[in-house]
Amino acid sequence: MAEATPKKPPDWKHITEPIHDAESLKQESINANHDHLITEIETSDGPLGTTLRAVYEGKELSKFRIRLDDKIRNHDREIERMCNFHYQGFIDSIRELLTVRQDAAKLKDEVQQVDQHLQESCVPLMTKGEELVKCRRIQGNIATAVESLNLCLPVLEMYRKLQEQMTSRRFYPALKTLEQLEHTYLPRVNSHWFAQTMADDIPKQRESIKEASMSDLKDFLENIRKHSGKIGEVAMLHAAEQNNMDPAIVKATRKKIKKRRAPPPPNPFTGEVDAPPPPVIQDEEDEIEDSADSDFLSDDDDVWELSAQDLIDFSPVYRCLHIYSVLGDRERFETYYRKQRWKQARLSLQPPSNMHESLDSFKRYFHDIVGFFVVEDHILNTTQGLVNRAYIDELWEMAVSKLAASLRTNTVQCKDTSMLLDVKNLIILFCHTLRGYGFSVGHVLELLLEMRDQYNDVLTRQWVDIFNEIFSEDNYTPIYVESIEEYTAIVTQFPIQDENLERESFPKRFPFSQFVPDVYNQVKAYINACLKYSADLHLSHTEIDDMIRKSTNLLLTRTLGSCLSSLIKKPSLTLLQLIQISINMNYLEKSCLYLEEYISSITGAQNDSVHMARLHGTTMFKDAKSDAEEHIYKQLNLKIDEFMDLASYDWLLPEAKGHASGYVIDLVAFLQSTFMSFTNLPDIYLHLLEKVAKTACMSACKHIANSLKEFLLDNEIRQLTMGSLQQFNLDLIQCEQFAASEPIPGANDGNLLLAFAGIRQLLDLFLNWDWSLYLADYGQTNSKYVRVQPQVALSLLEKLHNADKKKNTIFGSLNKKERDKKKLLDTVLKQLRGLVNGSTQQIQG
Repeated sequence: MAEATPKKPPDWKHITEPIHDAESLKQESINANHDHLITEIETSDGPLGTTLRAVYEGKELSKFRIRLDDKIRNHDREIERMCNFHYQGFIDSIRELLTVRQDAAKLKDEVQQVDQHLQESCVPLMTKGEELVKCRRIQGNIATAVESLNLCLPVLEMYRKLQEQMTSRRFYPALKTLEQLEHTYLPRVNSHWFAQTMADDIPKQRESIKEASMSDLKDFLENIRKHSGKIGEVAMLHAAEQNNMDPAIVKATRKKIKKRRAPPPPNPFTGEVDAPPPPVIQDEEDEIEDSADSDFLSDDDDVWELSAQDLIDFSPVYRCLHIYSVLGDRERFETYYRKQRWKQARLSLQPPSNMHESLDSFKRYFHDIVGFFVVEDHILNTTQGLVNRAYIDELWEMAVSKLAASLRTNTVQCKDTSMLLDVKNLIILFCHTLRGYGFSVGHVLELLLEMRDQYNDVLTRQWVDIFNEIFSEDNYTPIYVESIEEYTAIVTQFPIQDENLERESFPKRFPFSQFVPDVYNQVKAYINACLKYSADLHLSHTEIDDMIRKSTNLLLTRTLGSCLSSLIKKPSLTLLQLIQISINMNYLEKSCLYLEEYISSITGAQNDSVHMARLHGTTMFKDAKSDAEEHIYKQLNLKIDEFMDLASYDWLLPEAKGHASGYVIDLVAFLQSTFMSFTNLPDIYLHLLEKVAKTACMSACKHIANSLKEFLLDNEIRQLTMGSLQQFNLDLIQCEQFAASEPIPGANDGNLLLAFAGIRQLLDLFLNWDWSLYLADYGQTNSKYVRVQPQVALSLLEKLHNADKKKNTIFGSLNKKERDKKKLLDTVLKQLRGLVNGSTQQIQG
């Protein structure tokens, strides 16, 4: 094993040298830090808190103290060295100062002696000087006073002028004076106490000017509200003159009022009282004007010659507007003015109570509205922005809506056509007036078209009474004339063209009664009344023509048609009166063509005939004629029923009496006399009544036949005999003889007998006992008894059978002939029941 080589020991000298260098560097850093802190302490003029905190926060406090002590000792040595250097100079200075003290004491004594001598010498001079200073001061005060007075006098003069202007209510000059006083004169005298007092009083003066001008404005607004009616009346009067309208439309009737005077005081010596003065009668309008400010309206006696604006003094508005504008409060003034005028507009637009009862109420209502807007238009044109077009348009829009509502409400309650016409003219003049001031009146004019319907309704109600009065006063007999004058009077009233009537000699008889020309003339009067409303509406001829034709159609179809219907339904009318009404309807129907021509002639729309609406009166008169004819037939049938109610049949009669019943004989006599009256009418009536007479005669025959058939089929009749049927046959024969006697000329075609054909076949079937033929031919169109229904024959046969059964029960057993008859009757009943059941089943199937 090899021997280990020994290691070389480390060189410690090289290791320890860096360690000593680090410690020295650290110590140098600490010393430098301590020197820095000491320097800060020496040189700092402020607080040392930060420096001391850094000292105590450090870890080398003891070394810092040592360093600080070294610094103090260095400074002490420096101080001692400087004192040693300057000590000799200090001693020399003290010695010199002691020498100077003796000279100073000597000098002091000399100065005191000179001062005493000078004081004694200047005493007279000081006395004179003080007197001179006092005089100079007085002189300066006088000059200052004069200067101050020269500055103050204009201010005081302006203030006096201001007070005079305020007293005389000259507010605009007073406002100018205030401006001059505040900006020109008062700054010159700011040093005086009264200047501040005046300056403090200026805002109060301005407020008093505003209040005073506002008070004048309120008076103006109050007075303008009172006089709006007068202003509007004057404006409408001028508009009437410009549009060639009657000025009487405008002026309202003044109410006379008695104005009582206060009684005179008693005589102070005798105690007697004189008689009281009589009351003064004064116009209501004059009384109102007297109560207002005397200088509000123009002093001109003839106010009608002035314009509406000339009647009013607008200076309070202009003055107040200018004052508020100058004072920077114009917006407030505009708001107040518009708000107050808006309230007044609502008051003006509020109609008086029961306005529909008086035309003067309508006039005053329109006067107030026109006066209000005339004033507002003038304000719009003469002021800069107090009111603008948008505000006026909004106000006018509100006024139109309220005006339309008020007029609708009051015109609906108005029942007088003349008043409605006057109101229409007032509205037209109202529109003319305000259109002249630039207002849009289209919606107001549309209201006239709405009022037209109300006007027509009122007219229609009036004409109902007129027509009813005509009908009640008419005698329903043809018009007789005995002279050419009477004939001409009728012909001029009603257009009739009849050559035969013209050729006749006097006395002449018209085919119609008096109510025909009366109705025709009243329809024309209605047309004229409708035309009156159309005047001044600026409608075309075609529009007026169309409007009048529509109104006339309503009059004819509703009003006159309803009156005629009520007339025809009156139970008190006789047959002859109904016949006359039917004849009248023919002529009124023909008169519609003449009415159309009349409408065209008065409206000037002849050239537009292609587009004209036709009158519906022709159809209405035809319907009225048909209604009258129906009532003729009903009246005749009612009279027939009166005779039928007298019938008294003995349905168990063993054999006929040999002559017709009394009620039938009376009935036939009545019918003959009635239709004889048709035959005896003049020839002029025959072509008019021929159809009516034939229809009435046929209706009477059918009604008699139905009544006779109802006698036989009455459910209360349980049994009847062949004798009663034979008696019934005699009555039927009497009726058939009437039908065959040609009661109406030209009625011999056999149609009247056909009315009795059904009951005739029924009676023949039973009287001839022809059941085999009936049953064999049943259902054939050429059957002899084609009109006899099985149900009717069965019902009548059962009543005969019931009578036979009662007879057999009373008399006991039957002979062979009666048994055969009974057997045949049972067989026929069975077959009829089969026919009835078969027909019923066929119908149900």
